[in-house]
Amino acid sequence: MNKPILFDLPVPIITPRLLLRPPHARDGKALNDAVIESFEHLNQWMVWAQEKPSVDDSEIYVRTSHAEWILRQQLVLLIFDRSTNMLLGSTGFHAIKWDESSFEIGYWIRSSCTNQGIATEATHAQLIYAFKHIKAARVQIKCNNENTASKRIPEKLGFTLEGILKNKEFNYHTKSASDTAEYARYDLQGLPHLEVNW
Repeated sequence: MNKPILFDLPVPIITPRLLLRPPHARDGKALNDAVIESFEHLNQWMVWAQEKPSVDDSEIYVRTSHAEWILRQQLVLLIFDRSTNMLLGSTGFHAIKWDESSFEIGYWIRSSCTNQGIATEATHAQLIYAFKHIKAARVQIKCNNENTASKRIPEKLGFTLEGILKNKEFNYHTKSASDTAEYARYDLQGLPHLEVNW
């Protein structure tokens, strides 16, 4: 795609339980609450979660992410509960290669809302959006090979495990190199139905 900034990306993405949308100004406080609540878990796996952010740090992040969305550099999506409007976590399309129609999905869910299928539903919706609207050729998920909770999402959604990359990332929590599991999907074949609108 020569000029991705001109490509329309309708949002929000809506599923039976969730609403996914880009960050806006003044989302920082809600995001910060979710990160602080979940920091102990996030600190084990996320490179960006080495220090607890201030509310201002989170506000800078949401405003920067909003700008990156407009420029089509990164497509961060905040996840909200449709019935309560509670911010449940974050996901989105990263490591974007528009010319190759290749996208990477990342996700985290606040600690009080894990084990409810939220990351799976959000990822499922993004797969449909990616392949139907963006016309993706490849969607991948990469995670620490020891992060069994994170690995369950691509495994549930029929991704192909393309390989385990030895010592691919540095784990800041353990202060040692760690292996990375790389999964990918190339189409929607075999994906269960999910009601998704945008």
